[in-house]
Amino acid sequence: MEEKVLSDPDQYPSDEIIFAHLGQAKPLWLAFFDHIAQSYPDMTTEWRYYRDGKSWLFKAVLKKRTIFWLSLVPGAFRTTFYYGEKAALEVEASAIPEEFKRQFREGKPFGKIRGLTIVHTTPADLAVARILMEIRIRNK
Repeated sequence: MEEKVLSDPDQYPSDEIIFAHLGQAKPLWLAFFDHIAQSYPDMTTEWRYYRDGKSWLFKAVLKKRTIFWLSLVPGAFRTTFYYGEKAALEVEASAIPEEFKRQFREGKPFGKIRGLTIVHTTPADLAVARILMEIRIRNK
């Protein structure tokens, strides 16, 4: 099982704490959030501690719709996008690598939605996240 980070409910995830956990993935984090600031200036974000998962999670929202969830793992960060069946064809037709399409196809559904998770360790992961963000924004 993955090591838990950001598990102290009394320790808000400040930049200093986040960057300490990210290590060499800090440039990916900065590039990810620079893209969001430039491309989606109306996107709102928040960190919240969830007692059921015993950790802090980050939520990004655009026009009342959750676009993605984010969590930290040692040396990286993880984004998860959830899609309904309407978006499934667009995910399959997208330019994302086959490994992500397979994850989406084979993943366990949560009711009528399925998740797709990226662990950001390379710039290629950022490109996948950008595509998935666009799909999520287009599909209501």
